Amino acid sequence: MNHKNFTLSFVLLIIMPTITQAFGHGLSIDTPPPVNYQGRDITITAEMLPAFYDDVSIDKQIKIRAFDSKTGENIKNVNFLIGLNYKDKMIFRNFFFTQNGDLPIKVYPTSEGEIEITGEKEPLLGGWTATDTKPIELRGPIFDSGGLFHLEIAVRTIDEPDNILDEPIKYDAYISIGQTTYHDQKTKDGQDVEFRVRSYYDTITNFEYDPNENTISFEMPFDWSEQNISQIPYVHEEILFPKHVIDLLANSYTGQVNGINLFKSSISVDDYSVEDGRIVHFVILQDHLRVLRDAQKKSGELPNYIKFKLVASDEIKFPLTAKTKNEQFQVDLSWDPPVIQPDQKTKFIFTIRDPTTLATKQNSVYDFVIFQNGKEIHRDSGKAVIGGGFEDFTFTEDQTGPIIIRFEKIAGTSASTQFALVVVPEFGPLVILILILTMSFIIILRRYPKILLR
Repeated sequence: MNHKNFTLSFVLLIIMPTITQAFGHGLSIDTPPPVNYQGRDITITAEMLPAFYDDVSIDKQIKIRAFDSKTGENIKNVNFLIGLNYKDKMIFRNFFFTQNGDLPIKVYPTSEGEIEITGEKEPLLGGWTATDTKPIELRGPIFDSGGLFHLEIAVRTIDEPDNILDEPIKYDAYISIGQTTYHDQKTKDGQDVEFRVRSYYDTITNFEYDPNENTISFEMPFDWSEQNISQIPYVHEEILFPKHVIDLLANSYTGQVNGINLFKSSISVDDYSVEDGRIVHFVILQDHLRVLRDAQKKSGELPNYIKFKLVASDEIKFPLTAKTKNEQFQVDLSWDPPVIQPDQKTKFIFTIRDPTTLATKQNSVYDFVIFQNGKEIHRDSGKAVIGGGFEDFTFTEDQTGPIIIRFEKIAGTSASTQFALVVVPEFGPLVILILILTMSFIIILRRYPKILLR
């Protein structure tokens, strides 16, 4: 499975208006609001590929398209004045011309030197343009890291090559290119484990995993000014860790930014993109950024960074929700008893839904499969007549640890989705009592934190 492509789909799902169930600058692409010109709503789409700068499978390029947002038709004979900014530095600023409304620019990164552009030039404004035999090519120190890119784009000619606009139509596009960093840490028992952080905004630093507190933290530069926040629809970071790190394989998580608790909807879990790993997403929307800024103002001067903190929660929350890769189905899953133990029957209760309407998918056939250590240990086929049902299974003493619950062949299709859970070793009655009392005490404390955004 392609982790990068599926992650894009997953993030699109969790930042839609239905965010509580699972753009403006975006993931490698941005379409600013349209501007009316002679009855047409003209806008542009700016795209930078690949979406992850370290992806060598895709040729690097910049693509600009001008079109009427009402009809979808391209605008002809457009001269763009394009400026590319990165980390407050102007990378280049030049005229570019497209006859058909699509402007592709091939990019060849170098480690040093000046920006060099090659291609043909149109005669009026000297804009770089492509021909059938000579594309526009850009060489220089660009795409050498991920982060936030700002494209200043002004439309200077439109419809006819010599139709120069008295007032250029201006757009600002903000594009995030993902960057992955790798962090070697140790578990509570001293085992080496690799964490990955994919940042869609800026470079992260000071990564730390605390196995005793079961927390992950890292920092990233950030400007809390309104001018900056107004240009950012959301901030997205994701953490990947192996599923064998059982202490982190929690049912739910609490997220913090600079010590302030986030909305529950800001944290999402993806157990499907990577077979042996779990991805936890931070997605902080623009309005939430403003709330966080205002909360920090009350306690003093605004910092120039974001410190993210992820806390594995002891609280068990139902149901868990997962969507299929093709976004055709959503499965909600709960189980009883909440703590899965060997030699004790566990009832897995599920509902199959339409992820858009949340209506149940009645008469859906399915395969209920359990995996452990990459091996299938149980499979049963069934039919959810009313759109839901249950499956019983009793784990043995040698089946403790991480497991995967997978729903396959949903509604007779190839669609599937899965959940990562943990079967805990059996405890004696006294230990269970202490565990229950401890979890209840933690839950009570977490309901009354000093600073909580609701």
